[in-house]
Amino acid sequence: MAAGSTYTPIATTTLGSNQTTITYSSISASYTDLLLVIAGRGTRTGNTVDGNIKFNSDSGSNYSVTYLYGDGSSASSARASNQTAGNAGLWYPAASTTSGIYSATTLQIMNYSNSTTYKTWLTRDGNQSNTGGLPGASANLWRNTAAINRIDLSLGVGDWATGSTFTLYGIAAA
Repeated sequence: MAAGSTYTPIATTTLGSNQTTITYSSISASYTDLLLVIAGRGTRTGNTVDGNIKFNSDSGSNYSVTYLYGDGSSASSARASNQTAGNAGLWYPAASTTSGIYSATTLQIMNYSNSTTYKTWLTRDGNQSNTGGLPGASANLWRNTAAINRIDLSLGVGDWATGSTFTLYGIAAA
């Protein structure tokens, strides 16, 4: 991100009911970067669930991720290539997690409107569950040079739960 940047809220969504996909479309190319802030929770019963992101409705095997996460006593890492969706958070609390607990996640999407390079973004999250947190970070790649004008957010299993909040910011150089 550029030093001295200004953040402009583009859109905020707070769910009044469960929803499968959150979509931001017709994203203007008038910013340098995008920042997406999620306070999310899933409807899946049992385990936590991962978040997915697709740009411009691309479901091809064009996404890659390298991520790190830890539980306070140990750390792990993994990599996945040729995925049909990108990483939008490592884990979100499931329906069995105590009511009112949401995972805080940020996605920093750099040079989203550049039409000559692949798109990269950084994801940082801190999953909260009944047993504590599991913070993580990932570096991500969408192998496409198209300017991003649409973002779709979903979960690997289940829906986004009522009360989940999503805010998209545009970042412009000051």
